[in-house]
Amino acid sequence: MTKEYLEQLSIIMKQVTARQFNGVDIKCKHFFSGAAVYADGRICVSLTPAGFAIKLPEQLRGVLLKEEGAKKLRYFSKGPIKKEYVVLPNTMLTDMKVLRYWVNMAVEYALIHPTSVKKKRGGDSGDKAK
Repeated sequence: MTKEYLEQLSIIMKQVTARQFNGVDIKCKHFFSGAAVYADGRICVSLTPAGFAIKLPEQLRGVLLKEEGAKKLRYFSKGPIKKEYVVLPNTMLTDMKVLRYWVNMAVEYALIHPTSVKKKRGGDSGDKAK
């Protein structure tokens, strides 16, 4: 089933990002029970059974959540809300101009955040900058 999500997301992204992000490495990859888009290694979009979700700054999330059918992302019914993500209403997925705008906002937001760095387990290594 994740293959279907990956194929579907790849098609959507080709439609909305054609020549739009010069110099940005846009990749679709498997992601848990669906697929995700990464911009220069930073996740910004996902397509899973929970819907088509995009990562946005707080102000834009507020704007988008006012749209009928938009909702906060929760992968499982009792799981935590993914606070930086909004699931787009299905009507937005068929309007390429609107979808292109929101995906663009998600990619730009992802690019201003540093890639995540996993913390080492076991405490401080003792190496400190002087």
